[in-house]
Amino acid sequence: METLPIPAPSAVDDETGRISFWLRQIKTQEDFYIFCQDNANYRFEREADGLIIVMPNTGGKTGSLNSEINTDVTIWNRQKKNGRVFDSSTAFHLPDGSTRSPDVAWVGSARWNELSEREQEQFPPICPDFVIELVSASDSLKMARSKMADVWIANGCRLAWLIDPKTETTYIFRANGEIQIVNGFDKVLSGEDVLTGFELELANYTK
Repeated sequence: METLPIPAPSAVDDETGRISFWLRQIKTQEDFYIFCQDNANYRFEREADGLIIVMPNTGGKTGSLNSEINTDVTIWNRQKKNGRVFDSSTAFHLPDGSTRSPDVAWVGSARWNELSEREQEQFPPICPDFVIELVSASDSLKMARSKMADVWIANGCRLAWLIDPKTETTYIFRANGEIQIVNGFDKVLSGEDVLTGFELELANYTK
């Protein structure tokens, strides 16, 4: 496929200011992967209907928090040695046809090892078992909550945390459709039966 430039936006979201566009030349997941590599200075997600969304760069506070949480999950995973941890630059091709990038993701070893080397190298065609999303200054909480339920849980994620640092509120989404709201960063989040033995002490992120 020839190198495709980023076109003028087809739409601008009134609430978040994010731009999105269509490219008729992108017909397959392989096409989208190549497009992303050709435009590596940008971050994209792709909806199930093919709409491409330009994702904003992360601000300092959110980026620092994201890095610290990712480190904690990675330390736990190195001790358990039962999966792979991914940062926010990793895109996953989900069963509904969309391509999404959570802030933190974890996939169990058994499922990860079922993928071919090529699938692991590109945008893995798998939904993570566990994800964390952080609500940044540019995010709409309503849209963020919808993404957790309608994208991650709907595509097979077993446990998903949406953390809002500004209000110190965490929304826990479970595979059975249950949503739990945890108020305050004086709490400890449990990885439950997905990240067995993992605990996230929210008080560590209040500085």
